[in-house]
Amino acid sequence: MANELILIVEDNAKNLKLARDVLRFHGYRTVEAVDGESAIAISVEQLPDLILMDIQLPGIDGIVAMKRIR
Repeated sequence: MANELILIVEDNAKNLKLARDVLRFHGYRTVEAVDGESAIAISVEQLPDLILMDIQLPGIDGIVAMKRIR
């Protein structure tokens, strides 16, 4: 089950590091974005298996970003 690619979208550096470290410890690959615009671009380019997205982000928020990704 591990080795899937997970996109973490989080603008708080400590929260991003925690999520990344926990997921990588369990064998998942991760890519990170700090805003909605980057999340959209990365999701189109990398095609992650799962996206963990904060709702309150700079620029476009997580809800708008997810609608655009879908």
